[in-house]
Parts: sequence; C-alpha cells; structure tokens
Amino acid sequence: MRPIGSATVSFGLVSVPVSLYSVAESSTKISFNWIHKECGSRVRQKHYCPVDDRLIERDELVKGYQFAKDQYVLFTPDEIKALEAQATNTIDIAEFIPLDQVERIHLSRAYYLGPDKGGERAYRLLSAALKETGRAALAEYTARGKQYLVLVRPIEDGLLMEQLHYADEVRPFSEVPIGEGEVKKEELKLATQLIDQATSEEYAPEKYKDEVRQRVMALINEKIEGGAEITAAPAVETETKVIDLMAVLRASIDAGSEEEEEAAKPRKSAKRAAAASRKPSRRKASG
Repeated sequence: MRPIGSATVSFGLVSVPVSLYSVAESSTKISFNWIHKECGSRVRQKHYCPVDDRLIERDELVKGYQFAKDQYVLFTPDEIKALEAQATNTIDIAEFIPLDQVERIHLSRAYYLGPDKGGERAYRLLSAALKETGRAALAEYTARGKQYLVLVRPIEDGLLMEQLHYADEVRPFSEVPIGEGEVKKEELKLATQLIDQATSEEYAPEKYKDEVRQRVMALINEKIEGGAEITAAPAVETETKVIDLMAVLRASIDAGSEEEEEAAKPRKSAKRAAAASRKPSRRKASG
C-alpha cells in the first residue's frame, strides 16, 4: 500500500510522524467518459457565455460566489489563495474524548495512519494509550487549503484518522418529516421476532458483493473482447398501497421458519444416516 500523504500527529510535546493511506480502493469505482460517437474521441469541456454568445477561454474566467439569484461576488485567484488555510501537515490534537461519544452521522471519510520513518515507537505508544483508555483524539488537520476536523482512534495495532463533519454541516433529524403512526405492542413483538430470525452475531462484509459493478465489468470485458450489445432490463412498475402490517410481519416470520426447516432437513438426514451406520448389524443364526 502506497501512502497518499504525510503528516505529524502532535499532542503536548510529543510529535508522531505518520503517513496517510486510503482505506478503500479507488479502482473499485467505475467511471465513464463522454465520447464522440462518430469518431470515437473523448469530448473536451468548453465554457460558454450565454450573454456574449461565445466560447470563453480559461484566462477569462474568475470564481464567483452566488449570494442571490444570478448575482455573484467575484474573487481573483490571488484573493482565493490568500483565504486558503496554510498547510502545516500537522494533525494537532485538541482534546481526548470517549470514543462512543461520536455519533456516526458526523463521520465523513477515513484514512489509515501508519508510522513514518523514525516514528514507530511513538506511533505504537499512542495507539496503545488510546486503546487502554477507550478514548479517541479530536484534532484539527490542515491540507489542500482547507481545515478539517478529524478523529484519531485506535484500530488493531495502529491508528485510523476519520474526517468529521463540522457541527453546522450536520442537519438535525428533526427536519425529517416522519408523520404520525402508532406502534402497537403486537406489531412490535412480531417485528422483533423477525429481527431475531435474521440476526447474526458478527459483521461479515465479505458475504456481500456489488452485483451491479460485477455486471458492468463483465459487459466491459465482453465489449473489449468482441462487442456485446447492452439490453436494458424491463422497468418494474411500483404502486403505493395500504398494507396490513400484522399480516406482512407474520408472513415474513413464517417464510423465515420454512427456510430454517428446509435447511435443517439435510442435517437431520445426515444425523440419522450416521446413527444407523453406528448400530451393530443383527443376523439370524442359521439352523
């Protein structure tokens, strides 16, 4: 794994040089380009001014902030550069907080942190101390002209840095309309029973695959090798209708029970066969 950047974790008088690594593979994302169908070349973006009715060259462009409809305040490149935060490459820890106090809605993206040259001992010490105390480090990190709020927490024998949303970026759930609805005891009991049927004791993400990506990659490879045509799947019509919640819950539970019984049949047959093989055979004595 190659680092995508470097920084220094700083707390008190302790400095830990670290390298940043992507948590996820960027290659898993499939992106398409716009291609001119006639000649097969990639189309390039042009900037068009509807007032002057002509294409605009890049050196004629400035950035603007829209403060009202079709009204902008303009900024030159030098003004933008002066406003950007000075990159310090320092993950400056402000405080240590209980790890379970951070709501998941605040998480934006994550990076692995690995020790940089000469920082191995201090890196392992910080990881062990955070793990021992059950705490995480809340810090500020400046990079690419922006200032980020980050959380540094232990993971396995190392450290993970999670970029957080600022408080004013997170919308309150109270803004979500959820309407009125009574939760009946009978329905709640059936719903919890249904959850119990489908409960696993551990998180196993390897069980799940991105089937859409697999189909896309399969078709891409087919086209590279010989040229297959895309056939669109028929649209599925959906309609909104009132449902009997109790009936649906009971049907779901019954279906889950039937699946469990079907899965148990081969096990029962195997047990009976094994038991039969262990019984001593009885033969009639010849007269």
